[in-house]
Amino acid sequence: MSGSIPFYQKHHRHYDRGYRSRETESAISQYQQNSSSYSSRSSKSTQGIRAATYTALDEGGISPLPKRAKPTYLAMDKENQIIGYVVPIFRGSREFESGLSDTEEARAKESAGYLARRDLFTSGVKLERTEHKSRRTVMRESAERISLSKRIHENEEYHKRLNEDSLMHTPEFVIKPRSHTVWEKQCVRLHCTITGWPEPRVVWYKNNVSIDPMAHPGKYKLESSYNVHSLEINRCDFDDTAQYRVSAMNSKGENAAYASVVVKRFKGELDEYLPTPRQLPCLEYGVTFETHIVEKFGVAFGREGETLSFGCNVIIYPSLQRFQPEIEWYRDDKLLVPSKWMQTHWSGDRATLTLTHLNKEDEGLYTLRVITKSGFETHSAYVFVRDCDGEVAGAPGAPLDVQCQEANKDYVIVTWKQPAVDGGSPILGYFVDRCEVGTTHWAQCNDTPVKFARFPVTGLVEGRSYTFRVRAVNKAGMSHPSRVSEPVAAMDPADRARKGTSAPWTGQIIVTEEEPVEGVVPGRPCDLSVIEATKNYVVLSWKPPGEKGHEGVMYYVEKCVSGTDSWQRVNTEIPVKSPRFALFDLAEGKSYCFRVRCCNSAGVGEPSEPTEATTVGDKLDIPSAPGRVVPTRNTDTSVVVSWEASRDAKELVGYYIETSVAGSNAWEPCNNKPVKGTRFICHGLTTGETYVFRVRAVNAAGISDFSQESEAIEVKAAIGGGIPHGVCLESVGIGVALTQHSSCGVGRHVASHSSAGAPLTRLANGIERAEGGGQVGHPPTLNEGKQCKRGNVGPPEPTNKQEPEIAKPAENCSAESCTPDCIETEPETGSADNRKCSLNSSVEPEKAEEHGRGRRGSASPAPPYGITVLESVRDSMVLAWKQPTFIGGADITGYFIDYREVIGGVPGKWHEANIKSISERAYRVSDLKENMLYQFQVRAANMAGVGIPSQPSEVFRCEEWTIAVPGPPHDLQIQEVRKDALVLLWKPPVYQGRDAVNGYYVDIKETDADFEMWRGVNEKATDKKYMKIKDLKEGESYVFRVRAQNKAGVGKASETTEPVKAVTKPGTSEIVVEVDDDGVISLNFQCSELTPDSKFIWSKNYEEMSDSDRMTLETKGNKSKAIFKTPSEEDLGIYSCVVTHTDGVSASYTITEEGLKDLLKISHEHKFPIIPLKSELAVELLEKGRVRFWLHAEKMSANGKVEYVFNDNMISQGEKYKMNFDKNTGIIEMFMETLSKDDEGTFTFQLQDGKATNQSSLVLIGDVFKQLQKESEFQRKEWHRKQGPHFVEYLSYEVTPECCVRLKCKVGNMKKDSVALWYKDGREIKVNEKLDFSEGVLTLEIAQISKKDAGVYEVVVKDDRGKDTSTLNLTDQGFKDLMNQVFSVIANSSTPLKIQSTEEGIRLYTFVSYYNDELHVTWHHKDAAIAFTDRIKSGVVGEQLWLQISEPTEKDKGKYAIEFFDGKGGLRRTVELAGQAFDDAFAEFQRLKSAAIAERNRARVAGGLPDVVTIQEGKALNLTCNISGDPVPEVTWLKNEREMVSDDHYILKFESGKFASFTITSVNTSDSGKYSILVKNKYGTESGDFTVSVFMPDEEKVSSSQTKKK
Repeated sequence: MSGSIPFYQKHHRHYDRGYRSRETESAISQYQQNSSSYSSRSSKSTQGIRAATYTALDEGGISPLPKRAKPTYLAMDKENQIIGYVVPIFRGSREFESGLSDTEEARAKESAGYLARRDLFTSGVKLERTEHKSRRTVMRESAERISLSKRIHENEEYHKRLNEDSLMHTPEFVIKPRSHTVWEKQCVRLHCTITGWPEPRVVWYKNNVSIDPMAHPGKYKLESSYNVHSLEINRCDFDDTAQYRVSAMNSKGENAAYASVVVKRFKGELDEYLPTPRQLPCLEYGVTFETHIVEKFGVAFGREGETLSFGCNVIIYPSLQRFQPEIEWYRDDKLLVPSKWMQTHWSGDRATLTLTHLNKEDEGLYTLRVITKSGFETHSAYVFVRDCDGEVAGAPGAPLDVQCQEANKDYVIVTWKQPAVDGGSPILGYFVDRCEVGTTHWAQCNDTPVKFARFPVTGLVEGRSYTFRVRAVNKAGMSHPSRVSEPVAAMDPADRARKGTSAPWTGQIIVTEEEPVEGVVPGRPCDLSVIEATKNYVVLSWKPPGEKGHEGVMYYVEKCVSGTDSWQRVNTEIPVKSPRFALFDLAEGKSYCFRVRCCNSAGVGEPSEPTEATTVGDKLDIPSAPGRVVPTRNTDTSVVVSWEASRDAKELVGYYIETSVAGSNAWEPCNNKPVKGTRFICHGLTTGETYVFRVRAVNAAGISDFSQESEAIEVKAAIGGGIPHGVCLESVGIGVALTQHSSCGVGRHVASHSSAGAPLTRLANGIERAEGGGQVGHPPTLNEGKQCKRGNVGPPEPTNKQEPEIAKPAENCSAESCTPDCIETEPETGSADNRKCSLNSSVEPEKAEEHGRGRRGSASPAPPYGITVLESVRDSMVLAWKQPTFIGGADITGYFIDYREVIGGVPGKWHEANIKSISERAYRVSDLKENMLYQFQVRAANMAGVGIPSQPSEVFRCEEWTIAVPGPPHDLQIQEVRKDALVLLWKPPVYQGRDAVNGYYVDIKETDADFEMWRGVNEKATDKKYMKIKDLKEGESYVFRVRAQNKAGVGKASETTEPVKAVTKPGTSEIVVEVDDDGVISLNFQCSELTPDSKFIWSKNYEEMSDSDRMTLETKGNKSKAIFKTPSEEDLGIYSCVVTHTDGVSASYTITEEGLKDLLKISHEHKFPIIPLKSELAVELLEKGRVRFWLHAEKMSANGKVEYVFNDNMISQGEKYKMNFDKNTGIIEMFMETLSKDDEGTFTFQLQDGKATNQSSLVLIGDVFKQLQKESEFQRKEWHRKQGPHFVEYLSYEVTPECCVRLKCKVGNMKKDSVALWYKDGREIKVNEKLDFSEGVLTLEIAQISKKDAGVYEVVVKDDRGKDTSTLNLTDQGFKDLMNQVFSVIANSSTPLKIQSTEEGIRLYTFVSYYNDELHVTWHHKDAAIAFTDRIKSGVVGEQLWLQISEPTEKDKGKYAIEFFDGKGGLRRTVELAGQAFDDAFAEFQRLKSAAIAERNRARVAGGLPDVVTIQEGKALNLTCNISGDPVPEVTWLKNEREMVSDDHYILKFESGKFASFTITSVNTSDSGKYSILVKNKYGTESGDFTVSVFMPDEEKVSSSQTKKK
């Protein structure tokens, strides 16, 4: 078993009596076993109970015994059974360090000390003391204690055995927890005392949900100490408003008690920058500590490499050694932990922080926090760290804040911040170095500098630790290296989480391997994505595959150019181990896709899904320059600089501020570590010197351009000494809020009540107030009156126009505790005379003197009235009342409040609620009794004295308000009463309800109207605390009231205002805005009713303002003027002026954005009169390419002059420049013959005519200048070209309606001997080509153009004066464009589609005027292109384009179209083949088809028969002919029109249905005659005739002889 104390005993502060008895019994047994083996040793005490109880101490240095029994910490029973652990007995502490003698007197003293220490231990306080005792004394003392404990234990056990049941009972609450109402961000502690046996288990619940402190670290703290149990809730917020239950349970039963906690919003904001410890005074042990930090450290300056130490002295009263404070140091609100760079020291009265080796990372706001049981106190100041001198002159400063991110097995991303100092030349990039932990060798990670402030480092060795540093480089050289980063181990993040973040110094982690198993080829990686892309590298990220076997996997990365499928492996030599990879050497601007493969010993797996196309380039842009920079005076050596944030800045790191003595242009950095806010205090300036400032923004992509320089400001203290570092600046209205830590022990912030820069006076409780002026910061804290008698602290507290200021005296202040810096005390009296004395001592000296002399016409004011309750809690109430109707002729300087109890309807004696007068008409009366009835009365005071009290108020009960809706607004005021409008102002309710107030409703009714006539003015809630009410009836009297709302609903209405009549009083004037000759803008108001006591009170958005950096107020006589210093958008708003001691004289003026622009324009015109320009500087080209710069101004006087500037250099009349200035017309000209490269730049005409000036510039650089120069040169060449024959219109073409192509051009300046030559492809066109030249136009016609006509055509005109050439390219695209135009003409000549029926089907056709073989047409049916088949064909016949539909069917119905392609939209001709058109065409097709079939199949005599046959008698005659027809025709032979019959003489045959034969076996004379064959079928009949002539032989001879004679 281990010899250390178990954890549950280490953290258990106290033990019940029975538990200690068991320990004692075990300790006795242990002592008896090991007493002989104890030796003398030195013992060091620890906090709480230590196991070293069993080792003796010998101050004399006796050597340990050679053989010593090893102590055991097991508790044994009589049977040597282990029953638990032994908890050693409490030893001494070093606070009572002494040596003990063997005398009786020493033992008696030590026994008394022991008993006292034991009592202190049982009360819960842990003490640490060291005792040096002799061995004998320690043994004797230990034996006595053990013996005593044993007897006590035996006695207790005896009584338990006697009546064990009587001791056991259910838990009981002796003291139940009490409900609390606290302010937001305060701490609250619930206490209860519980008895019960066995000891009950205690659990705390919030709204029936158990509270787990570990789930909300720092939020809840549970403590249990001797039956006293507590729950502490730290920094309460609205979510902590709940019912809390404490439950106690043991074996006898369970009991519970309840308490409620209500958290209310505090009127002043608390500090949220630093983590707040316990804030409520800890009243344990009856001690309340007061902490004071003195000899505070201030703003410090250091240089890199130096050692800087600073601190504060701390005074804590009372000073108790055992109660030491907790010292915490913060930098920029982050808790500092001691390291090699930083060491802290606490000597008991001084806290010191030492920065051993300054780096720019050490720059920031340092805060010391001293924490005691009663609260905490803080002090802050800024530390600036400048760059050390570079090794090379002009080298940049070192980068800073080097960090490692996303570390993996062989990969890490290194980030840093750019330095503020670049050495005078731009930083070219950064080099990243790495060093393995345990070595001193630095290796450079990148070969070329990277400009991005983030770089992926690859190639790390798994299991080793590395540190990194960064160096900046510019053209002058290399910077010092940055501070090294924290070590980071190259290992899997899962292993890092399992092994811990720290790596051994060797940087080596031993990785054990498992037994080899059968390899599995890994699967595909998943979720591959590009997580970062710059122009230098691309970073990929993916997840390992699900299937990867038992061994580790490595990865191959592949890339390919987007749009291709050529994958290339990137890491061909060594696979990567991390699921991250950075790719370098990618072409900027190209798009790539990436994929990853896994591999192990089993092989290479399939690739992952490729990424989307990624373009290589920076995705993060350098931020834009910050906006307007505004410096504000602060102290004698510092200036507050604020600026407008960069627009659309991504991943902004912060800002760098630089300053320069005005006019020197020598810039120095104000900060060397980027600040994230938009306001910074620049220290270390020279008093009386004038400075200007500028700002740059920083992100990982780089540093932005500089902002515009600020206005010059002289360094001198603002009124009151300015704002130190550690004070939070917040924009409230027109002022600046000052917020700093309080010293009141509760850690709250309190607001300064001074105007910007007013001197601050510290009151007794540490609250800072101004010695005059209005409030500019947060609303004041709630002044909870404690009724302690106070003296006077200057004038009454100022009025806050933003939030209701509830005045209260300072807390924790009494006559005994006030120091000279505190307010003076006076006897505790409650009379009005004392109040008069208080009042008189609080007014201004001159007024007090005047009061001493007596003021003519002044009297005490009338009593206030209308006392109401704005908020009520269990021990205080907030009252409000209305101003007296008569103020006595002098301003009311304060109010006094009295209260009395009302018991059983009987009022008691009046008591004073405040001794010091308050200026506000609202006050919190504290220390009241819950559920008690009270009455209040108020007195008003002025210079004449304290007036009579008001009538006693109604009886109010002091009880906790728990309603969810807010209370009533108060202090309603009416201004700017006119005949149709007025302005109503109010203050927000003190009681906010469950949630913050988010709007207000205004109600109105006529004064005499019934209550039911109240109506709302605004339908939508307004978040402002004022409203202009319009559309009033002139002469009507009205009353108003206001209601507040929050998320829960609308609260109670305020008190009704006094009636006011809507009339515009005679002599009412309005605010007038003026702009004087110097351009100064001012608001002017004049009052005709001014009295000697009247004052002009100016407000912005109805919040009072005094002289500030924005405006200056001047009052002379009955006129007041508010003068704007530097008008800007910050000055937009409603400006109003109220004149006191008048009958409500007031007016307002609203400055809108458009109105401000107009005023600024007028102001600029008055301040800087300009010569108006009719036109700005322009440029034009003249003949011969001459360049004319000209400007047209208004008419100028004879004294007007012009200066000509080129690139900031004056130019004058000469050979190159010709100037002309016509003062009558205002036209200013400058001529240049030509433009050369040296003429690129900015041309400026500067005009001056008396005081008025103006200038106009023309920038001719880059492409603009090149274009102008090119055009000038072109014009010059054109002028020379036109001196001879030239082309007025260059060669072009047109297509005639006959589809002829005509090439034409127009020439000019021709004469008789001028010639024109035509060329095609360099070959002159022959004379037989058609040429024409008339009226300066050359033409060439090409009829029936085809591909052979494509080529380059050229025309040359020339004579003795020169020549000119025009070329027309009719090849490739040019020829296509020409043919498309030809096709367009052809298409436009086409006739509408027509329908024609044929014997084959239906034909659609159109005619064109000319058909070209290159013409592309498309036929469509129902808007779809027709796929041609054997049934549907198209063709061209001559100029006819047709579509033939064979054997049409119903499917062929529809809309048909022919589309001509001309390269553009084309032309479409359509026809509808449906309905009657289709029926008629189809019927005609059927008819033609039938006719064709009949014609084709009718009976025919195909031939073979002669017309005449002459044959000799006796011969045989055989004739054959072909017969056709379907069906086979019938054949009939005729002789002399008579049908013949086949016999032996006439043989008639018809064979095969095709052949008919006619045979006469022996011809005789009777056979002569006309023969016919008649064929016939159903389609028709046809006949064939022939004549047979039979002759005798002799007749033939005679016939032939006669023929010869003839």
